Parts: sequence; C-alpha cells; structure tokens
Amino acid sequence: MPDPQQPRPLLTIRPRKGWLPTNPRELWEFRELLRQFAVRDITLRYRQTALGVIWVVLQPLLAAGILSFVFGSVANLKAPAGVPYFVFTLAGMTAWNAFSNTLTRSGGVMVGNATMIQKVFFPRLLLPLSTVLSTLLDVAVSLVLMAVLMIVSGVAPGVELILLPVWLALVLLLSLGAGLAAGALMVRYRDVQYVLPVAVQFLLFASPVAYPLSAVPAHAQRLFELNPLTGLLEGFRWSLIATPAPSVGLACYAAGASVAIFVLGLGLFNRLERQFADVI
Repeated sequence: MPDPQQPRPLLTIRPRKGWLPTNPRELWEFRELLRQFAVRDITLRYRQTALGVIWVVLQPLLAAGILSFVFGSVANLKAPAGVPYFVFTLAGMTAWNAFSNTLTRSGGVMVGNATMIQKVFFPRLLLPLSTVLSTLLDVAVSLVLMAVLMIVSGVAPGVELILLPVWLALVLLLSLGAGLAAGALMVRYRDVQYVLPVAVQFLLFASPVAYPLSAVPAHAQRLFELNPLTGLLEGFRWSLIATPAPSVGLACYAAGASVAIFVLGLGLFNRLERQFADVI
C-alpha cells in the first residue's frame, strides 16, 4: 500500500480515453508553450536569410505573378469582369497558402521535433496547432497586400466580406485535419514526407487557385467539385473580391468535408499519439 506520508504527485500521466487527443483544459494550461512554439517557428523560418521577413511579402507576390502569367497570358484565361487577373490570382493564393503552409508544416512538425517528443511531456497537439498560428501571420500580410491592390485597382468588396473569416476558418480546419493525419503517419512511415510535397503540388493545379471554376470544361467540373478546396476557394474569393458565389450545394459540401476531414485527422492523431515517443 502507498505510504500516506509520501507527497502526492503534482501530475499523473494516464492514457486518455475517447477521441479527443487532449483535454481542452490541458491545452489552456499550456497556452504559453503554444505561443512559444509559434514564435520559434516564425523565427527559425527566416533566420539566416538575407531578406528575412521580407519573404512574407515577396512569396505571395512572386507566386501570384507567375501563375497570372501562365494562366492569364499564356493560357489566355479571363478573370471575372472588373477584376484584374493578378488581383484575382493573389486572392486565390492567399487562401491556398493558408492551406498548403498549414498542411506541410503540421505534417512534418512531429518528426522535426523528435528529440523533444522523446524527452519532454506536453500535449503533442500543441505542435501542429502552433503551425496554424504562424500561418496566420502570412495570411495577415497577404490580406494587407490584397487591400492595397484592391484600392489601387478599384476593386471593392461587398457585404460578403463579413463571411471571409468563416471561409478562412474552414480552409485552416481542412488543412489542419489533413496535417494531423499526415504528421501522425509520418512518425511511423517516413514515406509520407516524400508523398506530401507531391500531393500538395498536384492539388495546386487541380484546384481553382489561379483560374475560376467556370474555366474548367463542363465534363470535368463534377470531378473538380469533389475537391473540397474548390468550394472554399470560390467562396473565399467571393467574399474578398466579389467574384461569382459558389452554389449552395458546393459550399455546404466543402464545409462538411472540411469538418469531417478535421475530425478524422484528429481521431487518427489520437490513436497513434501514444506510440510517438517509442517509434519516432
């Protein structure tokens, strides 16, 4: 029997039950560590670079410029009336970068912090969550650039702008769910780190990032609509630069798929989490 004179432990670590990977109260108690992870991610990303945080501005501008040239000049596609093609592309790239950055960073964050996971106790979910916070910095910068370009080009948003945070939240939910699944699988199967960049590159061109859904041939539109990013990108641009709105069915499907993928990714993360320290 335990000695009643022995001091009680401050923390007892037990296997968790249910599908939640951590207790929300536990996440709140470690909120300062979450902030530190996010700051560290931003610092390491631009440390020892000549231009530093200027890359936060240059990256979306360069990507939007290249895609505008390829699809707008070479492929001769047209943006909706009244919207310059570069503004149209940058709006799509803002949502796409939020998705791709969260997915790639959260997918590799467990393997990238293997030593810490093996030696220190903390809610493992903090690591992928911290990538969302660092991604929001990039999104904020892109939205400021969008505001400047919209003023210069005379593109005015409508009342739909109030729904922009909803579309952004769904994009982050979708990418975090996929990132949780990829990160959990990558701990055991390192093949995922080679498959993930290829999958992201494929999705870039298989999603209407730099072209509208209306530019897709009619016989292929149903296939494109199976991609949840299609509805999210169309909705994001509709709220930001008043392009044609996605159909109600497409919007509901994209929202439902985002929530479902997040729940599935969270469940898989929970199932494999207790093995991380042993196999990483």
